Amino acid sequence: MNVLEALNVVMLSSLLAVAVVYDIRFRRIPNKLVLVGMAVGLIVRAVVGADGHRLNLNDSMAVLGSSMAGGLTGLAIFIPFYALRTMGAGDVKLLAMVGIWVGAETVFWAALFTLAAGGVLALTVALYSGVLRQVLHNVQAMVLSSAARVQGGLPMPRTALQTTGRLPYAVAIACGTSLALVRQAGWLPL
Repeated sequence: MNVLEALNVVMLSSLLAVAVVYDIRFRRIPNKLVLVGMAVGLIVRAVVGADGHRLNLNDSMAVLGSSMAGGLTGLAIFIPFYALRTMGAGDVKLLAMVGIWVGAETVFWAALFTLAAGGVLALTVALYSGVLRQVLHNVQAMVLSSAARVQGGLPMPRTALQTTGRLPYAVAIACGTSLALVRQAGWLPL
């Protein structure tokens, strides 16, 4: 990893750290942070590129296309969770920002690792706050309702799902992104 590549990782990590702190404190991710992160990511990637080397104009256009594809990939992966109301819009936009910095393949891995980290985070918070039983009830009700729809039968009446609180999902996104970057560097055998 050269100096410019390391600088890219430091800048992305700094943006994610701010998002984590803000999400833990206020349970939201500011749009300004995400928009600035997207803009800076596009500019940095257009000048430096993914591998840390200065680019000429033709290469810059290709890298911008790659960055946009990464952003759209991150957006596309998490939009269904937003539509199902299991994730906030800020979380979706944050992963899109990550995609701009790391590209489509790495944001795919970041999303997978994020979902795993989010599951661990959810279970930890549920255990710590004493709502694990309600979380398990909610998951069971959602699975049964979805299975009834898939089988073509009448949808099961939805049982009253009680919210168990909001997770600071930026924590999971930061962890997932970190693991994806470790994988990209070849330090994770996947």
